[in-house]
Amino acid sequence: MAKEKFSRTKPHVNIGTIGHVDHGKTTLTSAITMVLAKSDPSILVRTFDSIDNAPEEKERGITIATAHVEYSTKNRHYAHVDCPGHADYIKNMITGAAQMDGAILVVSAADGPMPQTREHILLARQVGVPYIVVCLNKVDMVDDPELLDLVELEVRELLSIYEFPGDDVPVVRCSALKAMEGDADAQKAILDLMEAVDSYVPLPKREIDKPFLMPIEDIFSISGRGTVVTGRVERGKVKVGEEIEIVGIRDTVKRVVTGVEMFKKMLDEGQAGDNVGLLLRGTDKEEVQRGQVIAKPASITPHKKFKAEAYVLTKEEGGRHTPFFTGYRPQFYFR
Repeated sequence: MAKEKFSRTKPHVNIGTIGHVDHGKTTLTSAITMVLAKSDPSILVRTFDSIDNAPEEKERGITIATAHVEYSTKNRHYAHVDCPGHADYIKNMITGAAQMDGAILVVSAADGPMPQTREHILLARQVGVPYIVVCLNKVDMVDDPELLDLVELEVRELLSIYEFPGDDVPVVRCSALKAMEGDADAQKAILDLMEAVDSYVPLPKREIDKPFLMPIEDIFSISGRGTVVTGRVERGKVKVGEEIEIVGIRDTVKRVVTGVEMFKKMLDEGQAGDNVGLLLRGTDKEEVQRGQVIAKPASITPHKKFKAEAYVLTKEEGGRHTPFFTGYRPQFYFR
């Protein structure tokens, strides 16, 4: 069956859910698709299980992989990353957060901010997530309005500590589970949340006119068609039939893009800000790896050595508690 073609009728924005484990990030993501689909039948409703679908999760019941979900409001088309909340999977959190133009911080009203709430706010600050909107979730479990006010104040103070504008950040009180169960007030709160995202997270300025560049996030094979590499286009455009270079880690190679897809729909071209899959002719899955980049030929040069000045975060800033010793090999996140 031929794939549906993607029509670019609304501006595209990348957002995602962050927050402590079991505070309701995946349930909220599912509820957003369900509520928005009531007024837009083209939106695919994503169940909790369809989002929470990495094999490892079945053992622990927690989100491990970053799941990409698509939906639209009246004004925008969104790609939504559901980020892991479990401390073991901070690496994947970084992969997801680095792609966000804004984030929805999910905090359980019953628990208030927890260790990973703080950790994810810090990570969002460090990897450059520019805007945060708060979903105060599970409000149906709290009877005392004063307690809700207290939790909201606590969240705002925490955001301010990490240099987000805590006093100005929209905080929307929700119950994702009640919305899923059909409660009208809870569903209105989900719409209010998305209105807050629409108005508070500005449309990002995309570097469409610069040479094409896309870091590789994941690789998989399609039998009979070739290898697909996925990632977010950082700058420029890529069209079907164009030659690209795969740069970094190994020797630079040239390949031809035979297909561009976003959310299982075909595109004539991918552009800065899009989360796309590129089908590459004559490429084995083993020939490419996460960490490489795909770029317009001759537009970038890889280097094995460079000089840099590094600022080491203090313990209070979320950095190291202990000193460096001889032979220490730091790990860096580059963007």
